[in-house]
Amino acid sequence: MQAPSPLLDRQLKAIANPQRRQVLEWLRDPRAHFAPQIDGDLVADGVCALRIEEKLGLAQPTTARHLKVLVDAGLLVPKRIKQWTFYRRDEAGLAALRTGLSEQL
Repeated sequence: MQAPSPLLDRQLKAIANPQRRQVLEWLRDPRAHFAPQIDGDLVADGVCALRIEEKLGLAQPTTARHLKVLVDAGLLVPKRIKQWTFYRRDEAGLAALRTGLSEQL
């Protein structure tokens, strides 16, 4: 049996929250869930944090915290464009989560 992975622990904590899982679901197909943006392509660059905040219906600091947790867990990739931060799924990180789960369970 393998020792528990600190990364897997962070990832599991990140997806334990329903709002964070919702963000990951929306970002699976951003064009279906978000309107086109002036700056940044929804798929290539990600979705602006402001749009995610509006869709979640949460305050900016709360949304920023959720996004930081997902980034720190390796599940989202941030990208700065002008003064905005855009987020897209980190498919390699999500694959590592799946692999880690299958190895641990």
